[in-house]
Amino acid sequence: MESLSLQDAIAANLADIRSRLARAAERAGRRPTDVRLVAVSKTFSITEVLAAYAAGQRAFGENRVQEALEKISLSSDTSIEWHLVGHLQSNKARKAATSFACIHSIDSVELLRRVDEAAEEDGHQPELLIQVDLAGEPTKHGTAVDALHAIFEAASACRAARVTGLMVLPPFMDDPEDARAYFRRLREIRDELASRGVPRSMLRELSMGMSHDFEIAVEEGATLVRVGTAIFGGRG
Repeated sequence: MESLSLQDAIAANLADIRSRLARAAERAGRRPTDVRLVAVSKTFSITEVLAAYAAGQRAFGENRVQEALEKISLSSDTSIEWHLVGHLQSNKARKAATSFACIHSIDSVELLRRVDEAAEEDGHQPELLIQVDLAGEPTKHGTAVDALHAIFEAASACRAARVTGLMVLPPFMDDPEDARAYFRRLREIRDELASRGVPRSMLRELSMGMSHDFEIAVEEGATLVRVGTAIFGGRG
C-alpha cells in the first residue's frame, strides 16, 4: 500500500469496504443498496476528502462543526453530502442546522427545537437522527430510552427539520461481535417505537457501526455506517 498514491490507496480502501459491506448485507438477506456508507473525515484534510470523492464517495461525516465548515467551504463545487456525526452543542445548533444534510446526534427536545427553528429560518430541511444511549458511558452522549417518546412527540411538530431515525455509539469492543447486542437493541427499539405509532418515515434510518464493527451492524439492520480509519488510515 505504501507504493500507492494517496488517491489509489483511498480508492482501494473504499472498494474493500464496499465489498465487505455488500457481503454483510447478503449474509443478512438484505440488499447492499439498502446501506449507505458515510466516510468519517474528521481530522483528515480536504485533499483526502476529495480523493475519496474522486473514488465515488459522496457522504462524509464530521465530528466538529467548525472543522466541517472549513471543509464545506473548500468543497463547495462538489455534490458532497455532509453529515454531523459527533456531539452537537446547543450553541452550535444554528450553524449545524444550516450546513449539514444530516445530523446524527440529536439527544434532547431542546436541541431538536433549536435545530428546527434555525433550519426553518434558513429554508433548510436537514434530516435528524436521535442518538440513543444504551451503555451509560459518562464520556458519551445520547438520550435515555425512556425519553425517546417525548423527543418523537416534539419531532412531529417540526416545521423544517425531519427526524428520520436513530443512532447508537456502543462502547469500543476488542471483539466486534460483542457490539452486536447494542446494534440489535437499537433495531428492537425502532420496532417498538413503530408498534406504538411513531411513523415509519421517522424510523427509516439506523446509524450504527464504525470501522471495526460495521459488518456486524449491517447484519443487524444498519442503514448508515460511519467508517473513517478503514478508509483514510490511522489518525495522527
